[in-house]
Amino acid sequence: MTSEPVTPAQSGAAPDLVELAKIVARQRAEMDRLRDQAAVSAVVERAKGAVMALTGCSAAAAGEQLLQRAKSARHTLLEECWITLGTLTPMRPGPGRASESYGIDAAGAAEAAGQPEVPDDVAAALARLGQALVRVMTPHDLARCLLEHLGSDMSADAVLIYARRPDGGLGLIGHAGIDEKLAAQWCQVPPLSGMAALDALQAGEPRWLEDFAADQRRYLLIGDPPDRWRSRAWLPVLAAGSAEVCIGVLRGRAGAFTPRDRAHLRGVTGLCAGRLRAFEMPPERDADAATDAVQALFEALPVAAMLLTPLRAATGETEDFRVEAATTQVGDLLGRTGEEPAGRRLLELRPALAAEPLWQGCLQVLATGTAYEGEPFAHEEVVAGVAELSVYTARVAPLGDALVVSWIRHGSSDRQEQRLADLQRLGNLGWANWNLATQDASWSSQVFSLVGRDPARGPVPLPEVPELALPEDAPALTRAVGGLLHDGQPFDVPFRIRTSGGIRHLRLVAEAVPDRHGTPVEVHGFVQDMTDRRRAELALVESERAILTQHDVLQAERTLASRLQQALLPMSNRPVHLAGLRVEVAYLPAQSGVHVGGDWFSAIELPDGDALLVVGDVAGHGVDAVATMAQLRFTAKGMVITGSSLTGALARLNTLLLHSRDSHTTATMVLARYEPRRRRLVWAQAGHPPPLLLRDGKARYLRRPGGMLLGAAATPVYQEAECRLDPGDRLILYTDGLVEHPPDSIDRGLEQLAEAVAAPHGDGPRSLGPLLARMLPDVRRDDVCVVDVRVPGAQGR
Repeated sequence: MTSEPVTPAQSGAAPDLVELAKIVARQRAEMDRLRDQAAVSAVVERAKGAVMALTGCSAAAAGEQLLQRAKSARHTLLEECWITLGTLTPMRPGPGRASESYGIDAAGAAEAAGQPEVPDDVAAALARLGQALVRVMTPHDLARCLLEHLGSDMSADAVLIYARRPDGGLGLIGHAGIDEKLAAQWCQVPPLSGMAALDALQAGEPRWLEDFAADQRRYLLIGDPPDRWRSRAWLPVLAAGSAEVCIGVLRGRAGAFTPRDRAHLRGVTGLCAGRLRAFEMPPERDADAATDAVQALFEALPVAAMLLTPLRAATGETEDFRVEAATTQVGDLLGRTGEEPAGRRLLELRPALAAEPLWQGCLQVLATGTAYEGEPFAHEEVVAGVAELSVYTARVAPLGDALVVSWIRHGSSDRQEQRLADLQRLGNLGWANWNLATQDASWSSQVFSLVGRDPARGPVPLPEVPELALPEDAPALTRAVGGLLHDGQPFDVPFRIRTSGGIRHLRLVAEAVPDRHGTPVEVHGFVQDMTDRRRAELALVESERAILTQHDVLQAERTLASRLQQALLPMSNRPVHLAGLRVEVAYLPAQSGVHVGGDWFSAIELPDGDALLVVGDVAGHGVDAVATMAQLRFTAKGMVITGSSLTGALARLNTLLLHSRDSHTTATMVLARYEPRRRRLVWAQAGHPPPLLLRDGKARYLRRPGGMLLGAAATPVYQEAECRLDPGDRLILYTDGLVEHPPDSIDRGLEQLAEAVAAPHGDGPRSLGPLLARMLPDVRRDDVCVVDVRVPGAQGR
């Protein structure tokens, strides 16, 4: 209990209330002082008793001896008492000697008395720690006390206290500055090499870990991640010349522990030895006949059990339980093998228990008086020197104001039954047996659930099982059951039943057990629910059927679109001459996918002797794209033939697309008109790549006039551009399938086309062949349409 500051009374408060608050505060402070004084007196008296037991002197002489030791070692009396208690070593009971008597290791006492001098500030800090230790009641309290003491003095961030276990490993008995997850991860340390705490205990000397990189190579470091603490110290707590406890001080900052820090920590372990020794001594209990009888009764019990009485705080809440009696198996289940639980606090034995369901079960039973049974859990135990897993269930029952906690160990038959139940549940199946001699039948509970039958009605006789199936499935099941009963033939038959939840697909597998004459006398088998699997199979078949149907539809659509496209775009096997121009065209469909694209071209001579050159690309694929392509191709030619300008034709085509049956269709196009008399090329475009002009071995793209793709806006603006063609010029009109090859950008494709056209090559009858071979990948992902226009008249062109 600690004193609390008194909040000043507000202005206008009654004077008697203010005075009352002051009196309460003084009383609390006085109670704290008296409690600390009593605790200090208990430590001093215990140390005096130890000296008396060793030397046989009187109490006064023992007190004087302690004072002289403290004076010569520059210790306070309380420090000297802790150091003296830390040197106690258990003595074996003998004639005239109580079993709980203790002696003092003389060498240890002499070493404690002759400790080297420490700086004054360290001595003062140790004196404060010695005073604070009287309030420490558990190893966890000790860890928190040390962290508070060392945190400001040497930047300690965490303190861990490990005790040696009977198997040579370590158990975490106290910690501060780390979370419970990390504490649970490192609560048990096996006896392995590479652990600094074990190394310190075995050597009896501190281990100073001050170079993180080197320490990480040498030791397995605690931490998540380990570099959370850059420097560490592990100090064994020496008692009677040996060490069973090791204290770890972990710091986040790197750097060495100074000589002052090392002297300080050595002094700390000397004081902690006495406090830890007090923890090891069982708390005093009333040794009466009733207590002895209860303990004797529990020692005779064949199961792990303990009797608990609640320890309540000032508020009335249960803060812990005292173990009044316990069987020998309890220590192992609580992780304290070889220790005597009786007389100790439950959370002292197992601090992590406060976060486990058993703790809540104890509180629940204490509050309601209703017994509690936990879930089965696995526990590793050593039987005949071999580690094996056993399954236990913890139970808590009220006994007056106390609790009886027991652990029931499940036998192998219980585990087999549980495994069988788990198998049936996970496999959604159940077993069934029919005795043909006695006409008895037995089903597992899972079979009743699968067939939707009330267990109170009992199992169905084997000959009547087909009556459970739908009428169309019953004959097959009847034949299978008949063959089993008459000829002993096993069967595996699927069938359907109708339940309140709908149609369920089941599978019955059965075989007969014959007598020595071969006559079936017993049938055993299992029933499995196949509903989910059957639904998945049907869904898969339906999906495959839909895919095949869709593929046939797409293939038919591709065939129709391809034939329509061939009819609309007649291809010439040789170049044609229009208005004095040599024109060669090429159309290559896509090689991936099942759809046909909407690319098209047109090259005709107009009634006035001019030439009309067109390339276009409708967005999308399939019959709709081909139909739109045909509509645009013939409409564009008709408009130009009847006297419409190029820009006017594009504007009307845009309106046509906006009012078509598919309002989302768009298209790109280039319209070009060549006048042979003036060798003048007038052209317009709607969102299409520009033509490429090759002149005197140099390729360049014509500057595009304004124009938006068709079908994108209601009021687009289209412009015309003009270009004079010279003899020997070459003009390439194309769709984007020639220059767009993902993942490369279209700009890169345009550069490659210019390079390919400018490259020297033969001028054969099919001169587009080398160009297409150089530009197109092995597998075309889009249609390609090219119109190659040449102006005759130059040598070598």
